[in-house]
Amino acid sequence: MQSWHNRLIALVDSRPFQIAIITVIAINGAVLGALSTPALDPTLERWLRRADDLCMAIFVAEIALKLVAYRRRFFRDGWNIFDFLVIAFALLPATGELSVLRAFRILRALRLMSALNSMRRVITGLLRAIPGVSATAGVLLLTFYIFSVLATSFFGARFPDWFGHVGESMYTLFQIMTLESWSMGIVRPVMEVYPLAWAFFVPFIFVTAFAVLNLFIGIVVNALQSVDHDEHAAEEAERERRREQASQAMADRLAHLEAQSSRIEALLTDLHADRTREVRGGD
Repeated sequence: MQSWHNRLIALVDSRPFQIAIITVIAINGAVLGALSTPALDPTLERWLRRADDLCMAIFVAEIALKLVAYRRRFFRDGWNIFDFLVIAFALLPATGELSVLRAFRILRALRLMSALNSMRRVITGLLRAIPGVSATAGVLLLTFYIFSVLATSFFGARFPDWFGHVGESMYTLFQIMTLESWSMGIVRPVMEVYPLAWAFFVPFIFVTAFAVLNLFIGIVVNALQSVDHDEHAAEEAERERRREQASQAMADRLAHLEAQSSRIEALLTDLHADRTREVRGGD
């Protein structure tokens, strides 16, 4: 029984099994995209739905195999829980008023994030960057609020559509931060009325578009590097553990061979003593 369980774990952890699941996920994503095509040929649609049902059956079988293989350990891995929830959501009935749920079947394509190690590293890095990103977002929000209050006070009277109140000012400043038509669309018209308006908008762009947003990038990059470092450290620790196990196994083997050699030597000594006694007795 134990050997059967170990073989099952080896199967679900094997590279061919993972590649097969990734392939099915990609095929299922393409099938769901094709099913969203309007005026699809009925025969083709029928075959695509059969392919979708087959992919779904494979996903359910995969989750079942992992549940049997990992048992309680299955729910200790966040990615396994993610896969389980995606498949469980896809199994919800999508008929009648719930037919809108059929559109969410494409969420199965998100399983590529758990199946591909490179995507998993990116998502892990993003999650690890949340505290730093949250603090930076707070700084950005405070900066937006201050500049919005100032913009409303400076330009609201003449440009109420853009800076009529704080909410409109924040939306306008957000457009400026993205550098979307900020010069010809907003700043230059304002400068025709307020020639010194550039002294307000240029520092705002430097603070938000160049400084604060670069902090976001720096935090995410640092988190990704931290994830890579931890993975390399974990891999090195695993290699060291395997080397220690191999060394211990070799030491145990040598000790066993030494014990066997000692027993053989003792047997030879006893045989030699018996032979000596026999020869003396014969004399």
